[in-house]
Amino acid sequence: MVYQIAADIVLVAHLAFVFFAVLGSLLVLWRRYLLWLHLPAMIWAAWIEFRGGLCPLTPLENWLRRQGGMAGYRGGFIEHYVEPLLYPPGLTRTTQLILGSVVLIINCTLYGLLLFRVWRASRSA
Repeated sequence: MVYQIAADIVLVAHLAFVFFAVLGSLLVLWRRYLLWLHLPAMIWAAWIEFRGGLCPLTPLENWLRRQGGMAGYRGGFIEHYVEPLLYPPGLTRTTQLILGSVVLIINCTLYGLLLFRVWRASRSA
């Protein structure tokens, strides 16, 4: 039971990390100091996708599930939990590259907005 709860906690933390990596720049627009947390998260998420690797939380979650008598899963977190929501079954390398690009495009756009706001504020001061 403890392992199952721990696996669920890792799952929720992993999901929160993914959302933060993809959309954290929205929080940075609100609180600029979050930039120093978001940039490494965004870079890590994009790097994992571009590299075609697995986040270390995935094997941890699988190990906890197996220890709790549950079945682990094959592939990565995105492939197992997020992909079925967004795409038909079967994570391909192309899809991973697209996901990594989406992370970068969303965040670069929002950081561009932040820089524009800072620039505009400095001109009016």
